[in-house]
Amino acid sequence: MKKNKTQNMIHNRNPFRAISLGFFVLIMAGAFLLMLPVASKDRTVTPFRDTLFTAVSASCVTGLIVRDTATHWSLFGQALILMLIQIGGMGVITIGLVITRLSGKKIGLWFRGMMQDSISAPNVGGILQLTKFILKTTAAVELTGAVLLYPVFCREFGAVKGIWYSVFHSVSAFCNAGFDLMGVREPFSSMTGFGGSIYVNTVLMLLIITGGIGFLTWDDIAQYRHHFKKYRLQTKIVLFTSGVLILLPALFFFFAEYAGEPVKERILHSLFQSVTARTAGFNTADLSAMSEPGAMLMTVLMLIGGCSGSTAGGMKTSTIAVLFLAALSVFRRKNDVECFKRRISLDTIRTAGAILFMYVFFFLSTGIIICLIESLPLVTCLFETGSALGTAGVTLGITTSLSLPSHIILMILMFAGRVGGLTLIYAAFASGSEASRLPQEKITVG
Repeated sequence: MKKNKTQNMIHNRNPFRAISLGFFVLIMAGAFLLMLPVASKDRTVTPFRDTLFTAVSASCVTGLIVRDTATHWSLFGQALILMLIQIGGMGVITIGLVITRLSGKKIGLWFRGMMQDSISAPNVGGILQLTKFILKTTAAVELTGAVLLYPVFCREFGAVKGIWYSVFHSVSAFCNAGFDLMGVREPFSSMTGFGGSIYVNTVLMLLIITGGIGFLTWDDIAQYRHHFKKYRLQTKIVLFTSGVLILLPALFFFFAEYAGEPVKERILHSLFQSVTARTAGFNTADLSAMSEPGAMLMTVLMLIGGCSGSTAGGMKTSTIAVLFLAALSVFRRKNDVECFKRRISLDTIRTAGAILFMYVFFFLSTGIIICLIESLPLVTCLFETGSALGTAGVTLGITTSLSLPSHIILMILMFAGRVGGLTLIYAAFASGSEASRLPQEKITVG
């Protein structure tokens, strides 16, 4: 009886509301702090509309901006944005757990369950150990990235400034945020100045991929190393699907988008755009010059996003993989959905279908609304909503010129994309009871 009472208490304290509220509080705190005169270079108060958009984009690790990060924000403002990126990338619940541990308080079962939901862990057991692994991995990768980037940025911006640029871009890349400080060369230029640098492109892509494949994947790799058969099914699907989603789009970009460029730039641009499209937010080429087929492919990649339990957003690679496998099982007239000699549960397939429906619905409906409001081409508007919902952060150059209603739509999409559409729905509604079931009747589809 006591056990059931405890379970009911945990169940009633909705963890999804806590996750959503945590991100909301983080965003509002960031928005008000960015309004301080010390946060801008000219020491004036930045309008709340712009600080809110910036805080949402940073906390939701998106990268869409209305004020150039390098030229508008002071060192304090940039540091604040980087802090929002770091907390948003790792997750507010992860940071909350760390603070709770440092304060000497015990981590209760409800908090552990909330952490499980936050990072998509398979079970509550070992969640504290996994959190330590996440913190160590994050620190190690970001530090390594900063060290690797320093020689380039030191040469470009000087010894002291090069340290800040190295740290900022390493954290931004690992957290798949896409914020950059290259506006000192040309506002809103992102990483186009390094489009021909094999070294910078490689370091940034490795950071993006490392942050985007998920901490659970790295936990498997750390434990089992090259013993692929011992990996979780989740990890196997993530690695295989991520590889496909990098290689195939890169081939498309290589032959269809950058055919007129020298071979080196052609390869680098193709690979980087394929990697960054899935929620990273940087770009090394002028995306406004991209063809409509190329823009739509990037939009699809942005909606798919990274992997569960990672710093990336989007529907997640595992969602698309499960739906593809489900369709394949129908084509082959098989009752079960199988992968790597394992059977995928019906609940997982239903959830994946619901996520796809939600993302496509919000992506299309908001894109059409912005198209009507701004009188812009539909493909351009869909690219923007796909970027916001997938927390990708790349743009065809219309973000700064959009009206307030369109900015509000983008902020809602960024928040939903980072927190998760299902998390918001679970936060709003209590779980339904299945004490009784209605009669079943078959209908014809397809």
